[in-house]
Amino acid sequence: MSKPVPQSVDPAEVRNLATALLKKVRFPQLATIDGDQPRVRPVSPVRTDGFTVYVANLKSYGKTAEIVANPKVELGYVDEEHNQVRITGKAEVVNDRKLLEEIWNSNNLLKHYLGSIDNPELIVYRIVPSRVRYMVEWALAYYEVPLTEH
Repeated sequence: MSKPVPQSVDPAEVRNLATALLKKVRFPQLATIDGDQPRVRPVSPVRTDGFTVYVANLKSYGKTAEIVANPKVELGYVDEEHNQVRITGKAEVVNDRKLLEEIWNSNNLLKHYLGSIDNPELIVYRIVPSRVRYMVEWALAYYEVPLTEH
């Protein structure tokens, strides 16, 4: 088997490539901390604004207690070509009713499974990025994605 050849990425394109990958991957992996044990599970974002990702959850789920104890999380997106984006950030509860209504009204699965926006089990997290990295398969290095437009 031949050794992979690292691919380079034009730094001016990193943001666009990372944004396109987020749109393409439907189920990123969310990492949290449970005491001293990392936990990873697939999630289905209910909204994405740039690199700020919104994830719906049930208050009774294990990740709720984990995020309360330590809101530092990471989202990992990998496409079928093995390109990846990693979003390191902090999860915060969304309490803005107008934003919750926008998310609710645009998501039929939430409506189907939870019945009402006022379901006491519903919680929506906003994952605010502190770092975003992109890697093309075999690049063998991450590229930092600027968090603000130039």
